[in-house]
Amino acid sequence: MRVDAYAAAMPDSRPVIIEAALNGVTRKDHNPHVPVTPAEIAADALACLAAGAAVVHNHVDHFGGPGEVTAARYLEGWAPVLEARPDALLYPTVDLGASVAESYGHLEPLVAAGALRIGLCDPGSVNLGPLDDDGLPVGGYVYRNTFDDARHQLELNRRLRLGPSVAVFEPGFLRTLLAWWRAGRLPEGTLVKLYLCDDWGYLGGTAPGAVFGLPPTLLALDAYLELLAGCDLPWSVAVIGGDLCAHTDLVHAALAAGGHLHVGLEDFGGDRRPTNAELVAEAVALVTGAGHRAASPVETAALLRLPRR
Repeated sequence: MRVDAYAAAMPDSRPVIIEAALNGVTRKDHNPHVPVTPAEIAADALACLAAGAAVVHNHVDHFGGPGEVTAARYLEGWAPVLEARPDALLYPTVDLGASVAESYGHLEPLVAAGALRIGLCDPGSVNLGPLDDDGLPVGGYVYRNTFDDARHQLELNRRLRLGPSVAVFEPGFLRTLLAWWRAGRLPEGTLVKLYLCDDWGYLGGTAPGAVFGLPPTLLALDAYLELLAGCDLPWSVAVIGGDLCAHTDLVHAALAAGGHLHVGLEDFGGDRRPTNAELVAEAVALVTGAGHRAASPVETAALLRLPRR
């Protein structure tokens, strides 16, 4: 296995970045603990940071407007967090604008407010949706990002001196990103997030949904690590539409291979109703059980080589 090859080169003990993705498309009728309002997001972010998360990602309840308006809504939830934890690393999701420039228009005002060091990039397209009564994928939503869109996203991150958090829904996303890496054009601070999809998918809601990409297996992790061979980019693993920490063999393999962990109610699928802080605590327990420790936000900024402000 490629996991074994990577593990042989890793130190026995190291700081591991734990990210908490707070909400996404998860609704309160699926999990009443999911934060939606700015006050709820602030409280949940602080709880996750106290539990051991170094990075917090969230969506807001405003989409598709001017970038300044979207940024202001993020700052409502982030201001109390940054007041209590100036070291916190927070970042948003993409907005739903008519163009890629509009969809990423909130990043610059967030940088101007001094609230942002991590950006984002989604270098590919993927079908997302629920299942019908026969268990067949249904719906017509394509999360669309052309090569030119990815170029805009990455060059914007470089211009704003943000370290992009790059979502990999499908292997093609990673191959596109690696073309930029081989060309020496990636912004400093890039993090690769490997999304492995379990039965609930991303838009499953209160029931299992359509799946995408690769499943949460060791073989799937090996496939991604084969693509990453020879690449020094930091990476994390997530299980979308499932429970990362329930896949202990996958977590142990990822930790042994030098990976980091991405958890939270945006990703989680299943019948239990945890809080975000509980998911972070479960990840911390697996990290410490493997002989490592949860990285602090300051350590995380150094591990990711985030540009200095």
